[in-house]
Amino acid sequence: MKITNSSRLSILLTILVVTVPVSQSEAKRQSGGGGDSDVHKKAGLEAMDARHFDQAADEFGKAIAAKPQDPALYHDRAVAYFSGAQAAQAANDKDGATTRFASAIADFSKEIELAPKDEAGYLGRGQAEKLQGQFDPAIADLTKALELKPDDVVALKFRGSAEIGLYQWDKAVADYTAAIQKDPNDWFSYDQRALAYRNLKNYDAAIADHTAAIEKNPTYQPEYARRGYTYSLMQQYEKAVPDYEQALKLDPNDIDTPQRLQYARGMLARIAAMNAPPPSATPTPPATGLDLLTPTNIAIAVIALIAILVVVRLLTRGKAEPTSGRIR
Repeated sequence: MKITNSSRLSILLTILVVTVPVSQSEAKRQSGGGGDSDVHKKAGLEAMDARHFDQAADEFGKAIAAKPQDPALYHDRAVAYFSGAQAAQAANDKDGATTRFASAIADFSKEIELAPKDEAGYLGRGQAEKLQGQFDPAIADLTKALELKPDDVVALKFRGSAEIGLYQWDKAVADYTAAIQKDPNDWFSYDQRALAYRNLKNYDAAIADHTAAIEKNPTYQPEYARRGYTYSLMQQYEKAVPDYEQALKLDPNDIDTPQRLQYARGMLARIAAMNAPPPSATPTPPATGLDLLTPTNIAIAVIALIAILVVVRLLTRGKAEPTSGRIR
């Protein structure tokens, strides 16, 4: 979406950062003449549109110098820093991302100071804190944003994500359920609620949410791998295997899924072997006379006969032979 000078930047973060138009009341509040501030604000918006985030932050800084009490300018610069931080993350520039996130949080804090009744500052700061792993302050800010704007789906989803970061699975389920009620077509909320359900060992509910997410976004590869893993936890390996196979079709370079697929196939083979019936015994035919004439039996008989002859010989040794009594 092209950014215009009558718009205030905002952020919606699930997978991507996008800009959304400001409310009419906020646009009117910004519409007054600002001289140099307006010139630099326009230049900042153009730089944002070109994804030159550091340049945009510089231009918004110049606008702030000319109009230091305008909370919208701090918000715009915070979004520029925030977007720059995400770009740095994508480039594996961890230090650059950390520095820009810190600058974004500082500007959102200034916005809150100048406009404490506006939920946008709390929402932006909560998102930045969550992405920095600062889950407790993120939940506090997002809760404040929801107090000021109860129907804010983005705040619900980000608070749910922070709750997952703190292993608060029940609270995450509640927030994502509320988000789904407000936006039932958002596949990402089903995906995240499935994660919370799985950690609560409510596997049937997790499978239902994974399936809903796949129906709404059938090309999202990780969802098949996640559902397959949940099936494996349920020991339903016959269902896990096709999900893992589909995940590998969508992303053949996936590192983890081949190992999980191999494990599931191995378990299926093991279960099949355990359940296989034992082989039937072959009956032994009755022995016949001829069957007894084996070399072994003949040898035993010969040895026995020799032994008998030896014993007889020993018993008869030394005895006089009987005679007839006749003189010859």
